[in-house]
Amino acid sequence: MGKLHDRLEETGYTGHPLEVYLVRILFCLFAEDTTIFNKQQFQEYIEQRTNLDGSDLAAKLQELFQVLNTPKESRFKNLDEQLADFPYVNGKLFEEILPTASFDSKMRQALLDCSYIDWSKISPAIFGSMFQSVMNPKERRNLGAHYTSETNILKLIKPLFLDELWKEFESIKDNKNKLPEFHKKLSTLKFLDPACGCGNFLVITYRELRLLEFEVLKVLNKSGQTFLDVSQILWINVDQFSGIEYEEFPARIAEVAMWLIDHQMNMLVSSEFGQYFIRLPLKKSANIVHADALETNWENVVSKNELSFIIGNPPFIGSKIMKQNQRDQIVKEFDNVDGSGVLDYVTGWYIKAAKYIQDTKIKVAFVSTNSIVQGEQTSILWGQMLNKYKIKIHFAHRTFKWSNEAKGNAAVYCVIVGFANYDTANKSIFEYEDIKGEAHELKAKNVNPYLVDAKDFLITKRTSPLCNVPKMYKGSQPTDGGNFLFTEEEKNDFVAKEPMATKYIKPLISAHEFLNRHKRYCLWLVDAEPSELKRMPHVLNRIEGVRQMRLKSTKQATVKWANQPTLFTENRQPKDNYILVPSHSSENRNYIPIGFMTKDDILNNSCLSVPNATLYHFGILTSIMHMTWVKNQCGRIKSDYRYSNEIVYTNFPWPENPNEKQVKAIEVAAQKVLDARLQFPNSSFADLYDPLTMPPDLIKAHNELDKAVDLAYRPQAFTSEANRMVFLFELYEKYTADLFTKEKPKKTKKTTA
Repeated sequence: MGKLHDRLEETGYTGHPLEVYLVRILFCLFAEDTTIFNKQQFQEYIEQRTNLDGSDLAAKLQELFQVLNTPKESRFKNLDEQLADFPYVNGKLFEEILPTASFDSKMRQALLDCSYIDWSKISPAIFGSMFQSVMNPKERRNLGAHYTSETNILKLIKPLFLDELWKEFESIKDNKNKLPEFHKKLSTLKFLDPACGCGNFLVITYRELRLLEFEVLKVLNKSGQTFLDVSQILWINVDQFSGIEYEEFPARIAEVAMWLIDHQMNMLVSSEFGQYFIRLPLKKSANIVHADALETNWENVVSKNELSFIIGNPPFIGSKIMKQNQRDQIVKEFDNVDGSGVLDYVTGWYIKAAKYIQDTKIKVAFVSTNSIVQGEQTSILWGQMLNKYKIKIHFAHRTFKWSNEAKGNAAVYCVIVGFANYDTANKSIFEYEDIKGEAHELKAKNVNPYLVDAKDFLITKRTSPLCNVPKMYKGSQPTDGGNFLFTEEEKNDFVAKEPMATKYIKPLISAHEFLNRHKRYCLWLVDAEPSELKRMPHVLNRIEGVRQMRLKSTKQATVKWANQPTLFTENRQPKDNYILVPSHSSENRNYIPIGFMTKDDILNNSCLSVPNATLYHFGILTSIMHMTWVKNQCGRIKSDYRYSNEIVYTNFPWPENPNEKQVKAIEVAAQKVLDARLQFPNSSFADLYDPLTMPPDLIKAHNELDKAVDLAYRPQAFTSEANRMVFLFELYEKYTADLFTKEKPKKTKKTTA
């Protein structure tokens, strides 16, 4: 199909006509292997009716398309018998008159090669995505890139509605009066996928609904009802399904995929009841709208008074890589609320759905990246969802690893959130002990925006810690164009030329250097005497380089700093020794490696510092308890942790009033962690904290530290990460309530003069 596509494109047959042309061929290939056409009917038409050089193939296909779009009674009376034997398809698939294509012998053979394949067993769920990749040669090597796996689709639709429908069926299947009512109910359900792509969600949902109807019909048949005409009792149809898709080609594929899955299900029914049934001509189709979902009034696609469920997998586009028009769409959708400029693209579908379902019983569930339930985005998105639109979360899958059929699949970590405009007593959280494994369901009293069984509240940025602990600061920003910086070799060469500069060259620690134990240095001229600088021409050259770089900047603030070219533009270097926390760290590590540093280790802006910290603080921050908070509150870069002092550190609930014995136990265990690290001076922190290469002594030391920290929180053991998060949220709620009470002004008694 790819070769056929490319050759047609080379001849100048491009754009919309090419897309429609290929969809029609796709339908014909599927049709001749699934009894829509006679067996090999399309293949034989090409083999027997067209020249070997392909010169007349385009004309013959054009003639076939016209026949497929014409009712038999309206066709020419003298039509060739082989053509006349093709059925009337309708469904508008062959309605549009396309420009005539041009074929050659290789293209004809490519089409025949396609027809020699048995298409009948290919699931329409992957069918459309596979076919979409034909349109992009780069994506052909990665055929599953667009494909939402059936497993992930079922994770969404089962708790949203399917499990409940099956449960209802099991409870009434022996009731002759209620079963027909249930069957009628199935035929009235309506679904919308506002980011439908090639229709994977719609196809699988339709299939599952038809399978349930199939079981209903089997029970009715056994109970004595006889079906003289099976077509009269198949009530579920594709027109119960709607979708919105930004690109035209996937939208057209989605329409065809729905017809194909409908036909497969009809064949299943035909086999069971011994009556051949085919919906030809096509009278109904899924309502797939080619449009931008964020610019479209969903009410014009399907009335919310008729709709039952909204499902789908909106686009994964992070805030950092969104185009300006996409950012503008999100800000507009959020009514310019503060912070909306940092939201990921997927949040637009959440807020639009929340607006659409007001005062309805519509339930919604989306697959999305876990950024919407972590970090600063959570309070912005869910602040609107909860407070303005009164949304309640009914179920959620906590973070799991996204998977489809793509080769070299990018690491994407997802959640599924199911919600509505009303509350329910039946809430569930699906927890993953292994994010690549299977989930287990936990019943919940409430599911909050962090997907934890706790009260609804939002964690916002704070400038000071929630608890009585030292503040955390960002590292220093040089903004120097590289003029202050040296590798070890560059430093040695520079000192050889400028020996007086030795005392002004300090280690510069970034997250990369710290984690990998690489060495880098910088000129640190904070206390440099001007008279000394005058005697160091090579240093002066570097300073001038900084000045010129800043003068050329497009940022006015940077230009101003050209007046102080000896200094970093942001100097937050601690005056004493400090704890270092890298801002970014791999999600594969069980612990973020942190360390104690001296005041002469200049901290780069890719790290964070906690000055005046003790072994106790180190022990808490490098414990599994803190890591649980990190996993649930950190923002992410791809899947790696992006540690934030204003969200993660300042809001972290430290142990409540630990006694002297508990503090001492944590300090002793923390020192053992540091001692275990020292046993491996030639290994980087990246090596030491890789789960595959982490030394047993270091694992043992961390386990002892975790136990000591846990006991400072409570005597009972924590049984899971979810268990820890529930406890931390309860503690956070207590601390914030106490803080509010302390900050609330006291009432004073009135006095009289």
